[in-house]
Amino acid sequence: MSGIVGIINLDGASVSSQLLRRMTEFMSFRGPDAQEIWIEGETGLGHAMLRTTDESFHERQPRSLDGRVWIVADARIDGRADLIRQLEGAGSHAPKNAADTELILRSYHVWGDGCVDHLLGDFAFAIWDGQKKRLFCARDHFGVKPFFYARTSNCLVIGNSLDCIRMHPAISDGLNEQAIGDFLLFGSNEEPDTTFFADVRRLPAAHTLTWSEGDLKVRRYWTLPIHDEIRYKRDGDYIERFVELLDEAVEDRLRTDRVGIFMSGGMDSPTIAATAHKVLSKNSTPFHLSAFTVVYDRLIPDQERYYSGLVAEKLGIPIHYLVADDYKPYERWDQPELRQPEPCHAPLAVINADQYRQAAAYGRVMLTGEGGDVVLRPSFSHLLNLLKDLKPGYVVTDLGRYILKHRRLPRIGFRTRLKKWLGKPVWEPAYPSWLNPDFESRLNLKERWKRLYTEPPLIHPRRPEAYKLLTSLFWANLFEEYDPDYTRFPIETRHPLFDVRLVNYLLALPSLPWGVDKELMRVTMAGRLPEQTLRRRKAPLAGNPLLELLRRQDNIWPEELNLAPILSSYIRWESLSQTSNGGRDGDQLWIDLQPLSLNYWLQPPLSTHNNFTHKQEVKNGITESAPC
Repeated sequence: MSGIVGIINLDGASVSSQLLRRMTEFMSFRGPDAQEIWIEGETGLGHAMLRTTDESFHERQPRSLDGRVWIVADARIDGRADLIRQLEGAGSHAPKNAADTELILRSYHVWGDGCVDHLLGDFAFAIWDGQKKRLFCARDHFGVKPFFYARTSNCLVIGNSLDCIRMHPAISDGLNEQAIGDFLLFGSNEEPDTTFFADVRRLPAAHTLTWSEGDLKVRRYWTLPIHDEIRYKRDGDYIERFVELLDEAVEDRLRTDRVGIFMSGGMDSPTIAATAHKVLSKNSTPFHLSAFTVVYDRLIPDQERYYSGLVAEKLGIPIHYLVADDYKPYERWDQPELRQPEPCHAPLAVINADQYRQAAAYGRVMLTGEGGDVVLRPSFSHLLNLLKDLKPGYVVTDLGRYILKHRRLPRIGFRTRLKKWLGKPVWEPAYPSWLNPDFESRLNLKERWKRLYTEPPLIHPRRPEAYKLLTSLFWANLFEEYDPDYTRFPIETRHPLFDVRLVNYLLALPSLPWGVDKELMRVTMAGRLPEQTLRRRKAPLAGNPLLELLRRQDNIWPEELNLAPILSSYIRWESLSQTSNGGRDGDQLWIDLQPLSLNYWLQPPLSTHNNFTHKQEVKNGITESAPC
């Protein structure tokens, strides 16, 4: 995941090369291969390169085709062959080995802002059109790649590293109280277009940003579509199309001979691992594919070692285990690798850090199985919709075939829907009693709590739960936690099950039978994954590691705890400590730990070498020595 940054001085002053170079070099942790800048008067672009595809090994950024339109990008484009054909049909010749950045730039030359309608993949990019004095930026459909911007009275700063943008002297460190309030209530910022800093905004997924003649506009260019249901005559047709799209999604995310995968013992990530092995085996060149798995041997009854080991053995790939029994909550919170650009409610983040260190020693590309629980989520609404559409024959056929094959009723959420019909309350956490009353009142947090816990109307007629989850802010937040800004390692993490083509197909399938217990994956992977894996039913982790660790402590709060002075503006610590020590309800305790996560993030850095201290040194140095 390369680093990108851009500066436009709105007052017409020339961009400081010293400032831009330091901001670009700061991102070397995410782009260690090369750091380069380009400046033309009041505009400057910087890029820190991480080479992860064959095409990128001869690439240089910032990039231009004509010396007038320039681009910096953190991008991996899917469906390259189709895009190249579209470009050639429009009169723009693109070589087959063109870097992804060149394909984006050629698309802009042909279609202008409409280029995003032709792009697939994970991308965040900024294009400066010097002839039009215009900036055009875009973020991918699901928000896999982050993008931030800040506009002050005299400059516009854009990029994909939050801390890098904050290094600019014109950007203040003032906090966004609404985001703080959201974090204390929900564990994350619930606004897609803001950050935890008042001056810095986030470009939401599937949005573009344009700036021209002092006018800044943000618009949505894509919404997850709702297609008609797919009905094939043969079961084999569903499977064949799934295999075709899955292979395509994984192959587009490889383009390298060394790749790792974060693999559990379930169905999703092993399916990705088996597909990657199949795709890589088609080529005659040697390849390296390894699995990385977190396991618990003593703390909780965990079978991930056993099941993931079976998959690795079946595929003939090495597997690297990280044993997590002895980690402690908030361990090493003050170390640079765990200092994150925004608060993150992850008491055991040290486990992720050590797994990324393990993976970084192996390679630069990691795959995940994220999304399987959503794109193949079964839905009782599927049957209801068929009845409403006067298609009882489909109901009888779908239900009957499933029962005949599995000798049981499908698990499609009937009990949950029945509880709602009967008016039984759905579990909801208790509203926190430890908030500072002034802060709570000023931001109207009680009303916000009620509003965000009120279920919005369901949109998709057949797969409403899956559609709701896929369009939620959860995924963009999660993807950013895979980004080097959070992991601190130059690794690009890719999520094949969030391929736009694949998601569109899976949402159009009949939920019954293909979504029940991930029937589509299990049938497709027959013979390619171990029988034990195929027969294993979906189940959550057999215990809560964090809760188990806290249960072993007399007091959940650390004995020596320094409270950030500003924390009292947000919460009443005495009330929190009294409330939380009285019980061990896992869900409620998770909420009560959110102030502790915030407190650690608010602490001043203890290491003189971490990015926050370096940021301040650069900001101070630039302020003293150069104009913006």
